[in-house]
Amino acid sequence: MRRVVAMRYIPNTQEQRAQMLEALGLSSAEDLFSCIPEDVRFKGTLNLPGALSEMELVSHMQALADSDLNLDACACFLGAGAYDHYVPAAVDQILLRQEFYTSYTPYQPEISQGTLQALFEYQTMICDITGMDVSNASMYDGASALAEASIMACSITGRSRVLMARSIHPESRQAVRSYVTFRDMEVEEFGYVNGQANLEELEEKVSPDTAAVLVQNPNFFGVVEPLEAIAEIAHRHGALFVASVDPISLALLKSPGESGADIAVGSGQPLGNSISFGGPHFGFLAAKERFVRRMPGRIVGIAHDKNGKRGFALTLQAREQHIRREKATSNICTNHTLNAIAAAIYLSLMGRDGLVKVAELCQKKARYAYEALTGLGKFKPAFSTPFFREFVLLSTEPVGNLNRRLLGEKIIGGYPLWKDYPEMPDGWLLAVTEKRSCEEIDRLVRVAGGASS
Repeated sequence: MRRVVAMRYIPNTQEQRAQMLEALGLSSAEDLFSCIPEDVRFKGTLNLPGALSEMELVSHMQALADSDLNLDACACFLGAGAYDHYVPAAVDQILLRQEFYTSYTPYQPEISQGTLQALFEYQTMICDITGMDVSNASMYDGASALAEASIMACSITGRSRVLMARSIHPESRQAVRSYVTFRDMEVEEFGYVNGQANLEELEEKVSPDTAAVLVQNPNFFGVVEPLEAIAEIAHRHGALFVASVDPISLALLKSPGESGADIAVGSGQPLGNSISFGGPHFGFLAAKERFVRRMPGRIVGIAHDKNGKRGFALTLQAREQHIRREKATSNICTNHTLNAIAAAIYLSLMGRDGLVKVAELCQKKARYAYEALTGLGKFKPAFSTPFFREFVLLSTEPVGNLNRRLLGEKIIGGYPLWKDYPEMPDGWLLAVTEKRSCEEIDRLVRVAGGASS
């Protein structure tokens, strides 16, 4: 039998099209549109370039891609919520397994044991690094995880007021405000001193109607927050303590569980997920066991069949899709399975020692860059408090101009803080991950100081 070879991406041949038209009793594809009046049909030729062969198309797309700057061509010192960490090649390769790449919601445990077990392993690892008892199967992103945690705290305490540190990522704070817009909740912020949460202001604002105190660690400035002191203040007033944490930093810093947090959330992007123009990423949410029935999203648990064999199944799904809306904990009806599994693969590959090594490299290289830049005399530290991976400098040169000069030398500069923190019009937030070499950092320092690379 003669094998019909079709072009890639075109599902049928001319011969097959002719067979379909014959089966329909039509002589041409135009006959499919005979119901459309002649006077409204376009008769001309569309102003589109001609068709390209596969090789021509690949070359064309590569030329378009080369016209943009990217992380392969540039040294990136921009963080502010998305970080250029190394993703081992094995992560993407394992994700390409069809049972992960194509699977849909694992509602049917009898055919989804692989995906369910992978998510269970993910949950276990999140509990391990956060020091919490239970984790759900992931959230949309770190911002929505924080917003869900604030709602969860109000539900648990029966209170309606949330205190949120101004040193939390501005977009996360906006997400919290958006989530509570149509709920009977109040959100109030407290400021910072020397880059850390202002504990005196927190003491003044916390009250018996405070449901939760929300803090990020390291915060948006990269500064390490005094979590235990904040937890003590929150608990003394009967409020819950919600810590939004960076997962890489937990290899060196005390976990939120050890620091007294009741709920831990964060962005999982640093764990094996590429920046990818801002997403898709995922968020994680973990809590103490006593709050498990108030957690949003889905949770994978261990079950046993009638023969006593261990298996995995979705459990404790208190969401709108499964129960009455007024009884639901959240309208979060899904999770980011593929991204969460990427994190589980990453953590498995790195292991405890590997994660510590990544965190140590970030810390040492960030310190190296900090000292080299402040040694120029052109920049001065915004804060004197400890930091991890990110730090804020005050620049004598307008940050926009500085970043444009750096970009001309294929260096992606830091985040200009004036947009979110007008009190720091010359604030420059820089991130240094384990990927940045000493040569790249030295080049950043030379160009930032006014020289060419």
